[in-house]
Amino acid sequence: MKAIRINAPGEVEICEVEKPVRKQGEALLKLLYGGICGSDLGSYRGTFAYFDYPRIPGHEFSAEIIEIDENDKGLKPGMIVTCNPYFNCTKCYSCEHGIVNACMNNETMGCQRDGAFCEYITMPIERIYDGKGLPPKVLAAIEPFCISYHGVQRAGINKGDKVLVVGSGTIGVLAAVAAKALGGEVYISDVQAPKLEYVQKQFGFAGTILNDSPEHFTEAVSEITGTYEVNGTVQPNGFDVCIEAVGLPSTFQNTIDAAAFGGKVVLIGVGKKNLDFNFTLLQKKELNVFGSRNALKKDFIELIDLVKDGKADLEKVITNVYPFEEAAKAFADFDKSSGDMLKVVIDFTNIK
Repeated sequence: MKAIRINAPGEVEICEVEKPVRKQGEALLKLLYGGICGSDLGSYRGTFAYFDYPRIPGHEFSAEIIEIDENDKGLKPGMIVTCNPYFNCTKCYSCEHGIVNACMNNETMGCQRDGAFCEYITMPIERIYDGKGLPPKVLAAIEPFCISYHGVQRAGINKGDKVLVVGSGTIGVLAAVAAKALGGEVYISDVQAPKLEYVQKQFGFAGTILNDSPEHFTEAVSEITGTYEVNGTVQPNGFDVCIEAVGLPSTFQNTIDAAAFGGKVVLIGVGKKNLDFNFTLLQKKELNVFGSRNALKKDFIELIDLVKDGKADLEKVITNVYPFEEAAKAFADFDKSSGDMLKVVIDFTNIK
C-alpha cells in the first residue's frame, strides 16, 4: 500500500509499505482524511521535539472501518470513525494514577511511532470512536480540537473571564473557540495580521492583538484589561487566563507578562528552545501555570457530540485540502505560507 513518509527535514515522499495485518482486538481502517498539524509541520521543518527520521506522520484523521470483530462498543464495518492516537504504556506512574495522556513513555502516532498517513492502518478497538454522522473531513479535525479543549479545561475558565490565546494556528483558534464556549471573553494574538483577520471574521472573538512588537503587545493588553499605577509606573491589569499555543520562548513569555496577578497560564505549544526569564515573576504574580499534553477519551466523546450539536463549526478551520498524490506539495506550501493557512487536510479517498 502507499504511505506518506518524512525522510528528513524538508523531504516528503510517497512510498510503498506493507499493508498491516489486523490482530485480535484491533480493527482494520481505511484512511479518508488526514490533517497536517503543527507537530507534523515542525517535523517537516526539523523543529519538533518528539520526532525521529524517517517516519510516517499523521495523528489527526478520519477512517472507515473495513474489518472488526464483534465488540461491546457498537462498532461495525462501514462506520466512519476517528481515533485516539496517544499510546500509553499502562505501567508508569502516570498511567497507574489515571493520567494516561501524560504517560511517561507516551508514543503518539506520527511522533514517537509511525502515524496514520497510509492507505490502511490498524487500531485497537478501544481507541476507535464513532463519528456519529459527522462529515469525514470535519471528523479529521476532532483530534486537534481535543488538544485545545483539554488545555482550556485545565484553566477552569469561569464565565466572564478575560482570556488571551497566543497563537492563531489551528490549536490556538480551537482553544479560543473552546474558551468562548465556556463563557470566556476571548482575545487572540498572532504576528500574522491576515490570519487574525480571517479567524476574527470566521469566529467573532471579543478582539485580536497583532503581536508585531513588545510595545504594541503591552499597549493592547493595557487597553483591553485596564491599568494600575504603582510608584509612578503604569502596568496592565492583565488577563485572567493566558493560553500559549505556539511553542516559542517569546510566546510563552507573552503569556507570563500578559497574565493578571493571581491569573492562570496554560502551555499547549511544543518547542525545542529554552527560555531564560525571571522566574520570580511567577511568585510575584502568584500565577497558576499548567502544562497540557494530548487529550483523554472523554474529550473525544464530548467534542464529537458538541460538533454534532452545532456548537462548534470545524468547517471554518479547514482552509486547504490536497489530494494524496500532492502530499509533498501540501507540506511545502504549509511551510512557506503558514501565515495564510489554518488547517491543511490531505484527501485519502481517491488514491491512484
